Amino acid sequence: MAEFFLDYGLFFLKILTFVIAIIFVVFAITMLTSRGRKASSEGRIEITNLNEQLDDLKETLSFSLLDDEAQKVALKEKKEKDKLERKEKKAAAKKAKKQRGDGETVVDERTNSRVFVMDFDGDMRASAVDNMRREITAILTSAGENDEVVLRLESGGGMVTSYGLAASQLDRIKDKKVPLTICVDKVAASGGYMMACVADKLIAAPFAVLGSIGVVAQIPNFHKVLKQFNIDFEMLTAGKYKRTLTMFGENTDEGREKMIEDIERIHEQFKGYVNERRPSLNIEEVATGEIWSGQDVIDNALADELMTSDAYLMEKCGDAEVIKVQFKKKKPMSERFSIGIQDTADGLLMRWVDRAFKSRFTIG
Repeated sequence: MAEFFLDYGLFFLKILTFVIAIIFVVFAITMLTSRGRKASSEGRIEITNLNEQLDDLKETLSFSLLDDEAQKVALKEKKEKDKLERKEKKAAAKKAKKQRGDGETVVDERTNSRVFVMDFDGDMRASAVDNMRREITAILTSAGENDEVVLRLESGGGMVTSYGLAASQLDRIKDKKVPLTICVDKVAASGGYMMACVADKLIAAPFAVLGSIGVVAQIPNFHKVLKQFNIDFEMLTAGKYKRTLTMFGENTDEGREKMIEDIERIHEQFKGYVNERRPSLNIEEVATGEIWSGQDVIDNALADELMTSDAYLMEKCGDAEVIKVQFKKKKPMSERFSIGIQDTADGLLMRWVDRAFKSRFTIG
């Protein structure tokens, strides 16, 4: 029996070595093929028609409630309707192509306005701004004053410079006179509210948190620890206030006062930015770093209406073409490959942990 397990173990190790070798070769090939690709392949804009999604949900539910005979009739009617719509779209595209070929101005025969939807999920560095600026650029190539841009925003704030850039990107929409609506379902605080206040119409869910109009700076100091071990720290600067507070040196009252002065200056800039875009609120009362939700948000003029983004977009689907615009970055093959391996490993690990807990904590 021992000899059997020894042979089986050797066979398993050979197979494992072979699999690892294949993975290594595939990874090396993908790394080589991914080098030198042009910036034009960074990603693409994806368009999703939310009206069609809503219609599909409605048709699916209605269809499931019918009996067998009625389902056959409904299916036949749907096929005829889809065929007619495809024919109309094909004719419209052919007409537009002919107009362009003849040098004529393509006439926009739309009867409904369009609503362009974007999503922004903010972290400390507002890293989603890179995708958002591309989406805004794409939207502004065709959006007009009769259209609307809706941003579903979620952010607890972060770095001043990053969120200042994000808010400035939204100002581009305002500069083009395109109406901007921002919906907050969970939180728009600090830098997140700096973005939210740009909206022509600001909508918050009943339990969404808004506000935190303030600035904070914090830095650990290890000077006493270094001093305890007789470790000297030297820092050379040119300029009186090049470095006010430091992590390793001994901080001074003068440095602290200068840092507070800088924070207050940024706070005043923040307050001015918000007050310019929402003059109806009392900036001195709300710019205390506090947060609000529910009716308090309306009472303090931090938002215009209490409603979820889903409810608002469903209303818009009734009289407008609602289009979700999303920029998808094109990940290199090597990154996709490594993420796939990581996801597989994580999935296996979580399944084994789940089984271990289930086997340990059982009743009966």
